Amino acid sequence: MELKLLLSRRFLTQNSMMSLLMAFYVFGTIYGYYWYKNQLVETQLTHPAWHLPFVPDSPTASLFFTIAALWLWIAPSGRGGGFARGVRGVIEALAVVTSIKYGVWATVVIFASAAYGSPIVWQDWMLIVSHLSMAACAVAYGRFFIYGLGALSIAAAWTLLNDIVDYTYNVYPSLPQALDERLLGVAIFTFAMTVISVAIAAVIAIAYRIADRQKRLPLR
Repeated sequence: MELKLLLSRRFLTQNSMMSLLMAFYVFGTIYGYYWYKNQLVETQLTHPAWHLPFVPDSPTASLFFTIAALWLWIAPSGRGGGFARGVRGVIEALAVVTSIKYGVWATVVIFASAAYGSPIVWQDWMLIVSHLSMAACAVAYGRFFIYGLGALSIAAAWTLLNDIVDYTYNVYPSLPQALDERLLGVAIFTFAMTVISVAIAAVIAIAYRIADRQKRLPLR
């Protein structure tokens, strides 16, 4: 099967593919929040309640993508307007930005910790595969989302706020000791990944608009 066909909208959004995608994402999202259970409990006991939503970064990214993918499945054309379309656009933008960011971030953190002496165990390989898949799905399916630059601005602001809260109030994801001792470098990389992910999401949004405009042009 040709790569072009595998990446096509017809193939990726067929019912069987979407069913498989939703099954993996629903399970992965639930497991992701379970993975953060200890840090969530600790945060609840030692931090203000409003810090809690900023703790589980990757599971929340997965949740955004699950909702965005389900919306794509139910209403693939994205037609209509009003409040619902605006909400959909923001969720889609959050899905793309955070999935790319944390998909790459988690993978780099694991390999960086290995470079400083932490062994890579089988759970780490599971995290690498699952997080890189998040980033890949965000790019593959983000091409079919309807979010615009306005929604992307909101997603960028939220993701940047998440970074600020994480590294100001120490609710960032748990790190190996070797990287906890190099927290400034991790924080700089995290902020840089936000900028990179927003830029990639912007390219995807602009490419969608160009492709959509070309489809609407009259044949000559």
